[in-house]
Amino acid sequence: MLRSSRPKTRLLILLALALAACSSPPEPPASILPPAALEPVIEKLSAFVEHEMESKRLDALSIALVDDQQTVWAAGFGEARPGVPADAATIYRVGSVSKLFTDLAVMQLVERGTLSLDEPVTTYLPDFAPEGPPPTLRQLTSHQAGIVREPPVGHYFDPTAPTLAQTVASLNGTPRIYPPETRTKYSNAGIATVGYVLEVTQATPFEDYVQQAVLEPLGMQASSFKPTAGTRARLAHATMWSYDGREFPAPTFELGMSPAGSMYAPVTDLARFMSAVFAADAALGIADSTLQEMLSPQFGQQFGIGFSLGDLDDHPYAGHGGAIYGFATQFGMLTEARLGAAAVTTTDVANTVTRRVTDYALRLMIAHRNGDPLPEPDQTEPLDPTAAEAAEGVYAFPGGDRTFSIVSRPTGAFIEIGRERYLLRAKGDTLVIDDRHGYGAYLLPSENDLMARDGTLLKRINLWPGPMPTPSPPNLRDFVGEYGWDHNILLIYEAASRLHALIEWTEMDPLTPAGPDAFDFPADGGLYHGEQVVFDRDADGNVNAAVAAGVRFEKRRGPEAGDTYTIDPVRPVEELRPEALAASPPEETGDFLAPDLVELQDVEPGIRYDIRYAGTNNFMQAVFYESSHAFMQRPAAEAVARVHRKLASFGYGL
Repeated sequence: MLRSSRPKTRLLILLALALAACSSPPEPPASILPPAALEPVIEKLSAFVEHEMESKRLDALSIALVDDQQTVWAAGFGEARPGVPADAATIYRVGSVSKLFTDLAVMQLVERGTLSLDEPVTTYLPDFAPEGPPPTLRQLTSHQAGIVREPPVGHYFDPTAPTLAQTVASLNGTPRIYPPETRTKYSNAGIATVGYVLEVTQATPFEDYVQQAVLEPLGMQASSFKPTAGTRARLAHATMWSYDGREFPAPTFELGMSPAGSMYAPVTDLARFMSAVFAADAALGIADSTLQEMLSPQFGQQFGIGFSLGDLDDHPYAGHGGAIYGFATQFGMLTEARLGAAAVTTTDVANTVTRRVTDYALRLMIAHRNGDPLPEPDQTEPLDPTAAEAAEGVYAFPGGDRTFSIVSRPTGAFIEIGRERYLLRAKGDTLVIDDRHGYGAYLLPSENDLMARDGTLLKRINLWPGPMPTPSPPNLRDFVGEYGWDHNILLIYEAASRLHALIEWTEMDPLTPAGPDAFDFPADGGLYHGEQVVFDRDADGNVNAAVAAGVRFEKRRGPEAGDTYTIDPVRPVEELRPEALAASPPEETGDFLAPDLVELQDVEPGIRYDIRYAGTNNFMQAVFYESSHAFMQRPAAEAVARVHRKLASFGYGL
């Protein structure tokens, strides 16, 4: 392998800076066509990508494949922006893949003797003072420092774009979640600190330093931590979503913890980085031995220095995922086979899709190289509504201490299991989790129960819906509600007499009481394991905020329980009423049913009315019409009546 030397690295940096000063970065290629021999691989992979995009409703996805020193294919699917196709040159926010470049910049300075991986970080940041012993750069880069996941300022939810200095300063006094080197605690705050060490010791803003020392020498001309006008012109639009069906444009603010997740890049630049790693290229600015240290497990855990490590079908694997508001990235390399794949899509937390796409790509390339038959993708079809309805219920794992539920809705059948809720699809007779953010859990119907792939019988303990739930316990009602920002709401809710947190839109965590107004996140995993939610009260004892994992979420104010949301009309209702009565709806033409309107309560007397617009209990606080009636076409009224009678058997009604 090629080896680097410090004089060469300095020369490369100076040359890159000189070129940048006199010319604009070249445009990345819109696509890279594969060699003819690879076309069967691309055909299968493209069909799988298109299947995944259609079934998961993804707007855009770009992908690049690397065979050692060659990017053998790069292309885009869908639309990056309305009317603009995604391609290999589309720019994406790549989230935590950014950490690899921050850590590489650190390792360059470690190799030169400027920094030490094993000195306390206070050697470089004397004022850095979270609780406990000061961590080392080795602990921080491998997520073994045991510090909080998010900094109190500049965290993932914070739209104010504070400086890196303000972000790192906010960590002073934060608790040590675990003793160092005892458990992996993934920490954006930790990598923000690593980046700040670069900024302070090199007397250069972090974004500028990494651009000069890492991205430009590697030829990653379209990538940056600080978006330019050119970056924004090619940046894909991204989408957020929630379990309740909401979708909205992803926020675009910059993170205060930029070193942990703020890089912008096309997949072709990520591919260029892979080739540099495979060759231990001098452009990395480190020797092969230093690169191998980055690719080696630290403290016997799953992380090297920056890289997440593992294997794919017994091939050593190194890479990283990335998730940042509306973007989901997977960067994966088979380090011995020297094959790599990078994919990014524009739908929030769709990392399961990008990981499945890159894994399938790597399996196809391995088979092609070995002359083996190309593998078929593991994919599913929509679940038949009859099968979905038959599967509804609550199921227990062996031992009965853990359960999961399946419920059928017009939009599909969903399973709520562990910390998340997923769509179920079908593979033959088998039910499979196949969603934007999860895949697997093969479940075969077995009489009234379900059978897992390993033969475990999961007993159905009751039908869904079950009995009417009991009211929330009084000691929990104060905490229930929405907290935080429109772009990332923290929902605190009660289920089965236990408080839960829905955080970052998809993770549902049961909370354990830990003292007055304090609750623990689960210790066995999840984004915030080992941390707490502590509720803050005002002088009158009312809950006004939830401090979740050190991040303060203000309680969102709406109508009090039982109240109706109201507005102040711009004009008085008395003026608006005559205009409304004089208006006519648009004339409709077509083949319509003959009118056969019936009073709903005449068809089913048990249905109750709450017709707000016949009184003043409505958003306008005004009477819209004089009497309370609900008329429907007879077939519709009869269908509603059937629903009411069915619900009555469960203690519900309309």
